[in-house]
Amino acid sequence: MSHPDILLIGHITRDLLSADPHSDYRLGGTVSFGAVTAVRLGRAPTVVTRAAASTDLSALPAEAEVMALPSPATTTFANVYTAQGRVQYCHARALPIRSSDIEGRLRRPRAVLLGPIVDEIGPDVAGVFAEETLVVAAPQGWMRRWDDAGRVYSKRWDDAGGILSRLDVVVLSEEDIEHDPSRLDPFLERVPLVVVTASREGSTLVQRGAGGAIVKTRIAPRPAEEVDPTGAGDVFATAFMIRLEESGDPVASARFANVAASFGVEHPGMGGIPGRETILAYMQEHPFGVAPGVP
Repeated sequence: MSHPDILLIGHITRDLLSADPHSDYRLGGTVSFGAVTAVRLGRAPTVVTRAAASTDLSALPAEAEVMALPSPATTTFANVYTAQGRVQYCHARALPIRSSDIEGRLRRPRAVLLGPIVDEIGPDVAGVFAEETLVVAAPQGWMRRWDDAGRVYSKRWDDAGGILSRLDVVVLSEEDIEHDPSRLDPFLERVPLVVVTASREGSTLVQRGAGGAIVKTRIAPRPAEEVDPTGAGDVFATAFMIRLEESGDPVASARFANVAASFGVEHPGMGGIPGRETILAYMQEHPFGVAPGVP
């Protein structure tokens, strides 16, 4: 069989529709939003995940190849949005994903997105891919902890070194680093390009330039009428990865991803994720300003 085009690795989730652990759910997780985004951008995604056999995966696009490895449970979250931000609960976790789960034909995609949700991707996974593969991580699941009630909190990613050295790009949010720019330092020491998303404020590219100087480029957002912000970062990460693999231009890719994510939040679930033509048409009609050298 041929090598995959776009590879997405991580847990599919059951995203509960309320704080009640027994409520109905929608399919979620980085790989779910990523698969829909990739298809709507005209690419062919392959998903490697773990989920219980009883989990309904029909919301994933038919064009996606889904390798659902067995697990007694499916990772389950409740997202509660308040005036102070999102409060998240983890009610169940699927089994981890290890390098041995990534079979040989999957190791030479054009691009791979590692999208851990609950620290489920083993540290050995990032190192299995071919040199020419663009390796991107959205590391939120490596930067989470939860208490006995399942309440999710941010934490430092203290054992990141072995993974970071294998990555080409890291995409994370200001929320992931608790709005503390100093927490980017370990990433910038080992990864050529870090992208920080800031919800309605757009995104910032952070790179280490000549002589070790940090260069930041802020990418303005597309104003959006927010209905459901769940998955916005996942849409951004996937769209950015795909456009970067196609163009090699980080600034243009961040503009593209900003627009993709902004359309996505205007509808519940994955219903608003736009096609490529919609994104490019908006970019042509509304050129973005870029603010280089942001302090």
